[in-house]
Amino acid sequence: MITEGNTKVRIREKAKELFLRYGIRSVSMDDIANQLGMSKKTIYQYYTDKNELVDAVVEDEVQDMQQDCMKCGENAKDAIEEIFLTVDQVVEQLSSMNPMVLYDMEKFHIRAFQRFMEHKNKFLLEVIRKNLEWGIKEGLYRPDIDVDIVSKFRLESMMIPFNIDLFPPSRYKLSEVTKAVIEHYVYGVASLKGHKLIIKYQQHRNKNAKNYETETGKHK
Repeated sequence: MITEGNTKVRIREKAKELFLRYGIRSVSMDDIANQLGMSKKTIYQYYTDKNELVDAVVEDEVQDMQQDCMKCGENAKDAIEEIFLTVDQVVEQLSSMNPMVLYDMEKFHIRAFQRFMEHKNKFLLEVIRKNLEWGIKEGLYRPDIDVDIVSKFRLESMMIPFNIDLFPPSRYKLSEVTKAVIEHYVYGVASLKGHKLIIKYQQHRNKNAKNYETETGKHK
């Protein structure tokens, strides 16, 4: 039985899928309606316009990202593992994401962009700050780090991969640029003890990746 709530969620989820794959501006309400096999009029019964639909998609995505961040913190044994768990999560999220999404939001959907910026400047800044304090306390990060400055540096460095002038989508994968930026950051804040742990985690991850490739290769 399809309820009104289910229909609204279906519209939002399909819009989210299309926006992330093609960018927001490239996807029309007609495109969403066609993909869902329903009329555009039906969509407008639940969302008054594209702006409202974009707002709903961004709010849903922000909630998902915040839950994922909290899980990384809860599951990590130390500050560096939290970074690596975050890398895995972010790379998975961005592997199929069109970097134009953020640009489209900023230019054409300012309310949704402001919601994303609120998430970035409040929630993510606090996550970064706590990770730095945790790493310093454990001796995994350098004790001379200025947490206020470095947390803001890290926050802004998160936006670099989305700069389509620096990293045009035709030449760079968003997920790979993001991974490189995060790894550069964690090496920069790590102490000698932290560097050793980073290498240990990377060796373990590389071993798991090779095992996964071997296992999946057997079933091809």
